[in-house]
Amino acid sequence: MGDLCARDLLFFVKASAPGKIILFGEHAVVYTRPALAVPVTQVYAEVEVEDSPRAGVWVESADIRLHAELTSLPDDHPVAAAILGVFQLLDISKLPALQVNISSTIPVASGLGSGAAVSVALTRALAGYLDRPLTDAQVNALAFEIEKLHHGTPSGIDNTVITYAQPVFFIKGQPIETFKVGRSFMIVIGDTGIPAPTKESVGDVRTLWLKDKERFEKIFDEIGQISLIARRSIENGEPERLGELMDQNHVLLQKLTVSSPELDNLVQAARRAGASGAKMSGGGRGGNMIALVEKEKAESVAKALVSAGARGTIITEIL
Repeated sequence: MGDLCARDLLFFVKASAPGKIILFGEHAVVYTRPALAVPVTQVYAEVEVEDSPRAGVWVESADIRLHAELTSLPDDHPVAAAILGVFQLLDISKLPALQVNISSTIPVASGLGSGAAVSVALTRALAGYLDRPLTDAQVNALAFEIEKLHHGTPSGIDNTVITYAQPVFFIKGQPIETFKVGRSFMIVIGDTGIPAPTKESVGDVRTLWLKDKERFEKIFDEIGQISLIARRSIENGEPERLGELMDQNHVLLQKLTVSSPELDNLVQAARRAGASGAKMSGGGRGGNMIALVEKEKAESVAKALVSAGARGTIITEIL
């Protein structure tokens, strides 16, 4: 939640939200199959809301080159929509004079949930500034509405895992389930450096599904089964089983046409360097891949990914 602070007699509230990575189930989750996702705390979005001497709501984000007054932004701009959504939810009609500063270490369009993290942090900071804190369920619902602007037909998994900052087992339209990790494990995230707009890949998969529902429903079923086995393995403290499941899941995502030569190259490089398994993660066609690694091999796998062309890597422990 937001921290209340005093600085030069100005009142401000700061809130942050982590990134996320999907372990299993991307794309199939849009078609009501289960998916698993976990927070990635090494990267995060941070929003500060403070008093402003100027009239209006001013938004500043160097990361996306945004410097504007709220009313100058279109209503469907994700940042504007989030701010207006909070005002509407809290039944505030007269806009206060305030400054909104947004920063993020999460790469944009990479599958790490940058848009959802900004929405969650912004919602919490703004509600905190207005002294009207929202419940996690309210934050999650508003962030999901903003996700529609980013992704068209989102699954809801990004905003859910980021809002609750816990491992999440997610089935669209069903109650949220968080779950416990029986034994911690390490993954290395490799970034292709290629922007991966989820809306496009989700739309392309939908087009293929509409043309051959029987074939693609079978693929979604297989991915869903992998997610179920993965959850059981994680909860039972058997993460070593995840490597083979990652490999299987990646093949199925290739069949959905959402992988890419760059992703396939990094997946293969991770396996050659000693990863137990690897797969693309998120929307695909760019963005990130993940590899399951033993702790002592994490650094060498990360180096191998960079040598194979990864723009950056993150080593994270799933607890």
